[in-house]
Amino acid sequence: MDYRTEAPEIIKSFLVYHETVKGHSKKTVDEYYLDLRTFFKYMKLEKGVVPPKTPFDDISISDVEISFVRSITLSDVYSYLAYLSREREKNPNSSHSAKGLTATSRARKISTIRSFYKYLTNKAKLLDVNPLQDLDSPKILKTLPRYLSEDESVNLLTSIDGSNRERDFAIITIFLNCGLRISELIGLDISDVHGDSLRVLGKGGKERVVYLNDACIDALDDYLTVRRSIAAKDPEALFLSSQRTRISRSTVHALVKKHIKAAGLDSSKYSSHKLRHTAATLMLHNGVDVRTLQELLGHEHLNTTEIYTHVESSGLREAAKLSPLASFRRKDKDADDTEE
Repeated sequence: MDYRTEAPEIIKSFLVYHETVKGHSKKTVDEYYLDLRTFFKYMKLEKGVVPPKTPFDDISISDVEISFVRSITLSDVYSYLAYLSREREKNPNSSHSAKGLTATSRARKISTIRSFYKYLTNKAKLLDVNPLQDLDSPKILKTLPRYLSEDESVNLLTSIDGSNRERDFAIITIFLNCGLRISELIGLDISDVHGDSLRVLGKGGKERVVYLNDACIDALDDYLTVRRSIAAKDPEALFLSSQRTRISRSTVHALVKKHIKAAGLDSSKYSSHKLRHTAATLMLHNGVDVRTLQELLGHEHLNTTEIYTHVESSGLREAAKLSPLASFRRKDKDADDTEE
């Protein structure tokens, strides 16, 4: 899929703006395109621009122009929301897909549409008045994120074993102490490790510094000792797969599930992202300031209402030390050192 060749000019300019000016990732921009493509396919069908029985996937949006965009009203969008809620398949490419998107999925699609119309009004100046200015998003019920307790986290770290134990231990230690996203972890290079800190490339290409506590430093030192002896196909990558290439998202998901199961925990309930929730929750419970945690996790907003606040690096360093897992070391490390 390439929006640069498939999208009409009015949508293409919006996507280019987000990729080049706003610095959003290709994945995010592609999701914007898919959201808008689905929206305008529905609108063409709803407004009779195409025959009523035209298969949804066969509807082209290549001819969408400003006049059609301008004709869409709030009522049209709420009709689209009803379609998403009742008829849209959750996984269109699956033969067993259920119908009806969740409120979270609907809200994301509405956010894309709202952003598109705002761009046309305020940036491209193609609309004098934004017809969707008062568009409301679906109400999302807030649920508490699932996370491991301190004892469960220690149990997980204690249970890590196997041929890749140094790598896996370092990865899970970083998840539990630093709260990295999986995309941030797999993107780490060896050159991103600087003593007691990591250079992390977050969402939207935003860089931040994450400080390492003793547990992370110790785990990384152990892993790097092993890493240096590997003839890596990707010499820059910090974490390697068994094929000596940069570790993939799926491999990280699999190793996390494997060790969670080995620790006697329910692997269907916990994932690498839940380890990020765990890091945040344990640090909050142990006195880390919310605004400090906000920067540590790379959030522009800690929630939908809180404004991003810069915190001095001394606060971030202190946050790393306040993790209750900061002093945890592998019990077999001393034995390993003796063998060497």
